[in-house]
Amino acid sequence: MQVILMEKVVNLGSLGDVVKVKDGYARNFLIPQGKAKRATEANLKEFEIRRADLEKKAAELLSAAQSRAAKLEGLMVQISRKAGVDGRLFGSVTNADVSEALVAQGIPVQKAEIRMPQGPLKQVGDYPLTLQLHTDVLANITVSVLGEA
Repeated sequence: MQVILMEKVVNLGSLGDVVKVKDGYARNFLIPQGKAKRATEANLKEFEIRRADLEKKAAELLSAAQSRAAKLEGLMVQISRKAGVDGRLFGSVTNADVSEALVAQGIPVQKAEIRMPQGPLKQVGDYPLTLQLHTDVLANITVSVLGEA
């Protein structure tokens, strides 16, 4: 299926690109999320009319994400959990826990923005994590997991 991208999509294209994707990906993800529209003549004409507004909105989102990244860069978040004598946690620290800790500090971050490539944290220690605030904007923070007796 041919679609027009209404915003930048990772590994697919940027605003205004007409790309061919699988039907299910378009129907179940791109179109319902508002990331794309079917590439019909009417939609192409409508897109060209609205292109300036969409580019302005994309630039505003990018600048907002960059300002959030400047606040977050190098931040250290401490999370305490019950742990055994050897430093293993009873349970784990997930992206939801990190998000709650950041919100408690007054920094709104959604759990979907937190990247944990090794999965949940299960040991006491300091862990570098990456926050993806926008498709082009990444911020690095450190999560310090403290053990409680």
